[in-house]
Amino acid sequence: MRRFYREATATAMSAGAAAGFHVLLDGRALKTPAKLPLLLPTRALAEAVAAEWQAQPETIEPYGMPLMRLAATALDRVAVQRPRVVDEVAAYGGSDLLCYRAERPDALVQRQEAAWQPVLDWLARRFDAPLQVTCRVIAIPQSEQALNRLHDVVAAQSDLALAALHALTTGLGSLALALAVAEGWMAPAAAAAAAHLDEIYQAEGWGEDAEALARRAAMAKEINASARFLSLLRA
Repeated sequence: MRRFYREATATAMSAGAAAGFHVLLDGRALKTPAKLPLLLPTRALAEAVAAEWQAQPETIEPYGMPLMRLAATALDRVAVQRPRVVDEVAAYGGSDLLCYRAERPDALVQRQEAAWQPVLDWLARRFDAPLQVTCRVIAIPQSEQALNRLHDVVAAQSDLALAALHALTTGLGSLALALAVAEGWMAPAAAAAAAHLDEIYQAEGWGEDAEALARRAAMAKEINASARFLSLLRA
């Protein structure tokens, strides 16, 4: 689609229950792909989305607007199927990446312990949700109490925050890492490195694969965008 507007701006909208911030394209309020009002809760987020639209070239590139995509996903999809999204995100706690460790070689075992265990320790302290660790391939059951606590944490998110948490969790393959990023306890780059720790370890010994490197770079961009989205929601 060719760019059809000259200026993208953000403005406050205060109309009772509809209070929030709109993104305007040449003075007209932007809507989601499902034709819903793009009403955002903070000026910082609205201004950041407007900046994405303003930065578009002559041909609009939707994938160059990750904040807009997350906002639209939250309003068009998460809001209308919220219970399913909550269950999908919370389910990662039952088979979290950080709970499944290598038995050998020792160097990988030590690296996993150093990178992953502090995140699980933080998760236990922060949410009273301790997760068990195993070296077996077979899945181990986590405590019902811990899983219920994680489910409650996910369910407490707003639709917008839930969309970003979903992107973080599926991108990282770990609810523990996603929550650590969402809470500001862990930097997005550190979480991305932890999520691909095994792959990076193998690449150090056997050489880097260009396709894998490109895939990790793309994922890192998405993780950064999701973390920024959550930060702007809190601004």
